[in-house]
Amino acid sequence: MRDRIGSHDLLLVTLDTLRYDVAAACLAHGRTPQLARVLPGGVWERRHTPASFTYAAHHAFFAGFLPTPVTPGPHERLFAARFAGSESSGPGTWVFDAADLPSGLAAAGYHTVCLGGVGFFNPGAPLGRVLPGLFAEAHWEPAFGVTAPACLDAQTDRLTEIINRLPAERPLFTFVNVAALHQPNRHYLPGAETDSLASHAAALEYVDRTLGRLFTLVTSRGRPCQVIICSDHGTLYGEDGHTGHRVAHEHVWTVPYADFVLPAHPTPAHPAPPQPASAESAQPAPTQPAKDQP
Repeated sequence: MRDRIGSHDLLLVTLDTLRYDVAAACLAHGRTPQLARVLPGGVWERRHTPASFTYAAHHAFFAGFLPTPVTPGPHERLFAARFAGSESSGPGTWVFDAADLPSGLAAAGYHTVCLGGVGFFNPGAPLGRVLPGLFAEAHWEPAFGVTAPACLDAQTDRLTEIINRLPAERPLFTFVNVAALHQPNRHYLPGAETDSLASHAAALEYVDRTLGRLFTLVTSRGRPCQVIICSDHGTLYGEDGHTGHRVAHEHVWTVPYADFVLPAHPTPAHPAPPQPASAESAQPAPTQPAKDQP
């Protein structure tokens, strides 16, 4: 990744709570065709997350500790905050002199944008301002959250507005936390009264349908885009008596991961979305709790 800083835009997408087994099964059965077109080799990489819930996992990600390959290491990291004794930085690692990736990229000339999803990005409480506070520009609104069936569409609408006003010569780092997979997700399965592995998979199908629009948008600025897309942790639907996450369980620790470069596809300026913009992250949004499900 070292040789791409400055010449490439960057996109980090966390598919919050997505289980590896569900992601792999949907891919194998042709239910996520957009992902099938972009994943290296047409498959998800099986990795282990550094944490079992959103807040802790994202702190690790932004310090350079993305999900780790399940095979024995050490494994060279894409990027890393500089610190003495690091054994996983190598010739291709971009090492930055900052405590977090958004600050390191800002120092390298990037405009940094956070489009939050789950409650840890809701600025209605101080805890929900910590992760967004790492970015030059951060946005959250109820339409991005866990109860909004079109959450990724709303986030992509907001990114369209941002890209339309950003000078083309300014490199862009976009972080998107997608809330669709997180409980509650029953609204993606018509008639469902409870969350289940089936509604989890249906939520992933919705995300896949929308990712094509997001990928087209981030490659429309005249520069290639380095994409990292992964889950931050899995979740449980009754396995071994557990529901939710923040527990040490195989289906929580094991997550899908991929990174790849999308080539530039310049297009004319994007029309602004028809609906009026909602409140920015600077405005409290008390409709969603600033915490993850346990």
